[in-house]
Amino acid sequence: MKARIPIGRPRAWLALAVLFATAAALPASAQTLADFEKKVTVKTLPNGWTFIIYQRTEAPVFSFATHVNVGSVQEVPGITGIAHMFQHMAFKGTTTIGTTNYPEEKKALEKVDQAYAAYDAARRARNPDEEKVNALLKAFKDAQEEADKFIIKNQFGEIIDRAGGVGLNAGTGADSTVYFYSLPSNKFELWAYLESDRFLHPVFREFYKERDVVKEERRLRTESQPIGRLIEQFGSVAFSAHPYHHPVVGYMSDLDSFTREDAEKFYRTYYVPSNLVTALVGDLKPEVVIPIIEKYFGRFPKGEPSPPVRTVEPVQIAEKFIKIPDPAQPFYVEGYHKPAATSPDEPVYQAIVDVLSNGRTSRLYRSLVRDKQIAVAVQSLPSYPGDKYPNMFIVFSVPAPGHSNDESRDAIRAELERLKKEDITAEELAMVKTHAKATLIEGLNSNGGLANQMADYQTTFGDWRQLFKSVEKIDKVTQADIRRIANQIFIDTNRTVAVVETTAPTPAAGGAPGR
Repeated sequence: MKARIPIGRPRAWLALAVLFATAAALPASAQTLADFEKKVTVKTLPNGWTFIIYQRTEAPVFSFATHVNVGSVQEVPGITGIAHMFQHMAFKGTTTIGTTNYPEEKKALEKVDQAYAAYDAARRARNPDEEKVNALLKAFKDAQEEADKFIIKNQFGEIIDRAGGVGLNAGTGADSTVYFYSLPSNKFELWAYLESDRFLHPVFREFYKERDVVKEERRLRTESQPIGRLIEQFGSVAFSAHPYHHPVVGYMSDLDSFTREDAEKFYRTYYVPSNLVTALVGDLKPEVVIPIIEKYFGRFPKGEPSPPVRTVEPVQIAEKFIKIPDPAQPFYVEGYHKPAATSPDEPVYQAIVDVLSNGRTSRLYRSLVRDKQIAVAVQSLPSYPGDKYPNMFIVFSVPAPGHSNDESRDAIRAELERLKKEDITAEELAMVKTHAKATLIEGLNSNGGLANQMADYQTTFGDWRQLFKSVEKIDKVTQADIRRIANQIFIDTNRTVAVVETTAPTPAAGGAPGR
């Protein structure tokens, strides 16, 4: 889930919203599209990289967000997790940052690749020779240690820290990869050098060690977490054909196997200027910063357009069900296929989410948490795992102690049926529209949050102005629209259900039952 904050469209890494909030929180001096347009400059370089500059002079700082139009949907079997892996590599430095002697380091890295290829071939042999495999593994590790001698660890981040930068981070989702942080305005040229250089001259140093870090991330967030395992299974079953079924972190077998060469090929294919949008918000004068942007980012060759995602998810014709037995507490989720964010009906889905689960007066909260007290949490989300392609509307519930998934299921479906059979009240519709406007205004306060949103909307819709127009579209949603959409998607054959079903803990080896 990504975080398109203003109208409540969460994305795969909702934590971005929290990270962006640490950037300069400043009062919004303008709240209408007309006001914003006066302070926005859009510059698309000849190579295709688009920059959006919003001038805000309240403090001598700026924030940026670069959205790369690539995520797990661009992956194919055998290299799942590679988009996320490159995100990690983007912090490792360049041919001039992070190294004591790049020409010698390059030779050492080539030896690492050769050693890994030999080891990988030996371990995959039909009848592997264990002694040979172990010897080649040692040679591979020795080559890594030799290459590591040239590394200046964390130099990229330390340069930003010394310049007064904050919030250095990135995130990968199904649809895109985002890079962001904030700096004092007088460090703009340093920013332009660093951000252009890390995409123009990246060095995939410590690749296999970092791959092990990602493997551990998968173990912690997916394999050791019942809900993590459930959500991965939910995605793989809900999407039978479309690459939305790929887990962003990747499958463990792929993490065990893909190479530095695979990552470089992926980078060359998708990190082309026409696939990148950067939004800059803060104390920046366009006439000053655009020449700097041209100087540094104009160095990129245009490159070939990235290949499109061709597979379209077929219409679901039968209800799907996943059950994971586990000693953990129960968890319930159900999802329904829906169109992409560019659909004219997307504002209706946003409105349905507001009615169902926005706050303590929402229908699901009142029913499951407040009145029936059968759940401790319940939430709906309009787009999972992304929204650039047809995706899923999902609802999940955490049953209260002593209550079951079946109770949550019945209560949730009762509320979905109400949407199909009865108009929401005029008061509920008015609240949806008020909330959309209030959330937009709130989202404008943070330099980082605004940069993220503008780059996100430019990438998804081809126009940052949709950030404002989406709220106008919600304002046109009617009660009849909500009933129409509810009847279209909330049907049995369009539904995928996944549950964690609580089981008794497995006795420890050698222990007596019941103890």
